[in-house]
Amino acid sequence: MATKSFSALLLLSAIANVSAFWRMECRGRTGLARIDPIMDAGSISPHIHTVHGSSGFSLSATFSELNGGSCTSCAVKQDMSAYWTPALYFQDSETKEFDIVPQIGGMLAYYLLRGDNVTAFPPGFQMIAGSNYRRDYTVGDPKSPDPPQSDWAALKQTGQDDLEQRAIGFNCLDYSKAAEGSLFRHYLPDKAYLDANCPDGIRIELMFPSCWNGETTSTNHKSHVAYPSLVGNGDCPDTHPQRLVTLFYETIWNTNDKSFQGRNGQFVVSNGDPTGFGYHGDFMSGWDQDFLQQAVDTCTNDSGDIRDCQLFVNEGPLQSDEEQNSCEFDVPAVLAKEDGSALNLKNLPGNLQIQAGPQSATPGAAGAGAGISSALSAASSWFDGVFGGDSATTSSTPSPTPSSVNTPTTPAGGAFIESPSSAASSQQFGALAEPAAPTSSSSTPPPAPTTTPAPIFTPEPGVSYEVVSTQTVTDGAQVEEIVWKEPVVYVTEDSVTTVTAPQQKLVRKLRERHVRRHQHPIRMS
Repeated sequence: MATKSFSALLLLSAIANVSAFWRMECRGRTGLARIDPIMDAGSISPHIHTVHGSSGFSLSATFSELNGGSCTSCAVKQDMSAYWTPALYFQDSETKEFDIVPQIGGMLAYYLLRGDNVTAFPPGFQMIAGSNYRRDYTVGDPKSPDPPQSDWAALKQTGQDDLEQRAIGFNCLDYSKAAEGSLFRHYLPDKAYLDANCPDGIRIELMFPSCWNGETTSTNHKSHVAYPSLVGNGDCPDTHPQRLVTLFYETIWNTNDKSFQGRNGQFVVSNGDPTGFGYHGDFMSGWDQDFLQQAVDTCTNDSGDIRDCQLFVNEGPLQSDEEQNSCEFDVPAVLAKEDGSALNLKNLPGNLQIQAGPQSATPGAAGAGAGISSALSAASSWFDGVFGGDSATTSSTPSPTPSSVNTPTTPAGGAFIESPSSAASSQQFGALAEPAAPTSSSSTPPPAPTTTPAPIFTPEPGVSYEVVSTQTVTDGAQVEEIVWKEPVVYVTEDSVTTVTAPQQKLVRKLRERHVRRHQHPIRMS
């Protein structure tokens, strides 16, 4: 597999509003386990995570436990934080069995110093990004470029839910070609596309909120932070005026591993998500706040290389790849026999169902939640029949015996790439890059969205409905927002009864018109 050194490729534009940053290299994986001390503190998590950082990570890890860990899988010894995301699996279409996809180079955590008076994370600070149960995309067509960031406000696409969806990226890697822009696409491509176009795997990217209300956490682990108006740039809401370090994760997965070649199947995130819309990540700070603030104030070299930060070098030495790969946390006894990296797993770790949506996924393992999932599936199939829902299909061929999984040590990285060739490409877009306006003799801004009245919908007497999802369909310059409602599903201990609604047409449809500029050069913002 072709490899590249990214150190010469990671360039930032000289535009004034682009701030400095550094890339925290975490080459080692401290563990692969169903542990999430933020969302499932003290108990087993429903799905498995790949974890990087402090060896103090545990079921109920706190700042003090992370900070007191014996080692870190990151290059800077003072970084005792924990970084974790769902893992990626391949499911064979014939055997229905799962294999873990090998990670390449661990992970990178970008510390972007954007905005004014950037503040270090305080002790005890923790946050999450993304929504575990999301299975649709409601900010346009995910297979089309994002509209220019300058249009987001006019399109009413600056709500936190909108920004969160644009904060996830799936970057197809082919080192023989110009690189795709960061946050290029917001869905997980299917295996056929990955096989044909991504010989060097896929880089999954995640931007965290960077606006803060002054609390270290919140009851839902989200509301104490917020995204600025352009995901990674822009203005903070008045409710969250303080700017924190902007955290951005990159994890590369070798979807082109030889054990998957010639096999039919699908890639699926470990939370049972084959779409990618439910990808998410967690962060718990283990930094000494004063030390991190010194780094924020002094590590401002535009190279992003931690070796160009005198604070890190003087307090070093930096850990070698071998040292980073030797750090692991202790797996609790209750999970000791669960090996998420074993081959030919009969189920995803946690026995999770695969749920593709578009309705939100339901919690629970296959055993406990099978009745609910089946009932929702039956209700969903009624909507598919009325509205023409899609279902993915794959052909089945006998699968070869998979080879053992090895994790290559190729460096991860590649965000914020801009070159004369890539800048001219219409394929470069995303929330990290604000496209320049296309050359035109007219300076008329795109028209504001307009709506048309929803069609009249009369439910069958005695049948109730609830909104479960929205979907946006783009046809040229026209954007159509569809609100999906499901008939109520009753689940009892012994049986599942679905109340079937009459085959009405769309429950509700809002139609918005605007111009989307798909072809443009880019500039970093």
